[in-house]
Amino acid sequence: MKNRYDFLFIFDCQDANPNGDPDAGNLPRIDVETGQGLVTDVCLKRKIRNFVQTSQPDQLIYFKVGAVHNNQHDEAYHGIGEGAISKEAKKKPIPEIKDRATAWMCKNYYDVRTFGAVMSTEINCGQVRGPVQLSFARSIDPIVSSEHAITRTSVTKPEDIQKERTMGRKFTIPYGLYKAQGFVNPFLAAQTGFNDDDLELLFTALENAFQFDQSAARPAGSMNPRALIIFKHDNQLGKAPSHKLFEAVTLKLKDGVEVPRAFADYDLSINESAIPEGITLIRRI
Repeated sequence: MKNRYDFLFIFDCQDANPNGDPDAGNLPRIDVETGQGLVTDVCLKRKIRNFVQTSQPDQLIYFKVGAVHNNQHDEAYHGIGEGAISKEAKKKPIPEIKDRATAWMCKNYYDVRTFGAVMSTEINCGQVRGPVQLSFARSIDPIVSSEHAITRTSVTKPEDIQKERTMGRKFTIPYGLYKAQGFVNPFLAAQTGFNDDDLELLFTALENAFQFDQSAARPAGSMNPRALIIFKHDNQLGKAPSHKLFEAVTLKLKDGVEVPRAFADYDLSINESAIPEGITLIRRI
């Protein structure tokens, strides 16, 4: 890759749970001091992985449901022609063999060469620092977490058949507009083999991040990408610090709107005069 990239991913959530916290009964994640909603970087990367796995069957995904990482690592050793060496040798391989195994993992697994991975377990394929990194997404304004009582008419155990219904809980937020920041490091891309085709797939995955993610917690139309704003530098080092570029994009409530319930309640503006020469502004959404 010959260019550095910074980007903003803006999406909203309506009457859904964008990212439940398992340590808090699956409540929507929140900054307890400001009341702003949070969506973790891990959650966003999961959406990207799922889209790539769904849309590109030839692209292998390392972190996926049911994956056994040592089996994947062993496959790498077979792939480089070192499958016959002992398990102890695979646990503490000589650097040349380990580097070849790491390169094989980068070449064959999209998310390894994109986000990186720690693969130094019983079968050691080294560690990879990925060129693409994402921040937590944070809502522009405070969110409100709503709790809903739900019922079901069926039962689990035969002895409960006389019960009319059982009760449960479901959590949603009425509305939240979220912003996440991203960065693509061309120097790390050279190390992992992340290329322009991989970058295009990344941006396509963000554009469609919620298209195949529908569930009871996030029904169709409840999660929507609203903007993908990309800053493409004309060299690898970049022409401006990331935060300066991100500050050129502002989101604020329109006059007269006190309680947002739609993306149309916000004004999105980009101060293009604050973007230095040598940086191309690309808005994909």
